[in-house]
Amino acid sequence: MSTIDSIILDTNVVLDALLFRNPECAPLVDAITRGRVRWLASAWMREELAYVVARGLGPRWPVDWAQVAPHWDRWASMTEAPATPVLAGRLQCSDPDDQAFIDLAVAQGCRWLVSRDRAVLKLRRRAQALTGLRIVPPREWRLD
Repeated sequence: MSTIDSIILDTNVVLDALLFRNPECAPLVDAITRGRVRWLASAWMREELAYVVARGLGPRWPVDWAQVAPHWDRWASMTEAPATPVLAGRLQCSDPDDQAFIDLAVAQGCRWLVSRDRAVLKLRRRAQALTGLRIVPPREWRLD
């Protein structure tokens, strides 16, 4: 029996994939909705997304939580966030708001963390070497 690999999506990637339907995210959405990967998320990540949506994305992109929540509820597999960072100091993100994504990915043994955030992407090599975690922007993600 084969196991399904897990993936973490940061807030902006979730918006790009589920709301804006960015073509770069199409392979992610397809893999998640077909059950080829398991999208893991924590309560904090859901709250962060709800906060960003409530704050607004500007006049060009009116959005309501009701547009995003059903997709989240259907496709995200909720899991507990780690109480403390698994590799404290060794995979430290320069943006503290993004540390939760890294910590959850490492704690859950995820294969991928998909992000556009520069601070997260700077940890690519170290994360791969220390844990095997692949940190990639959406355009580079491929299920292999």
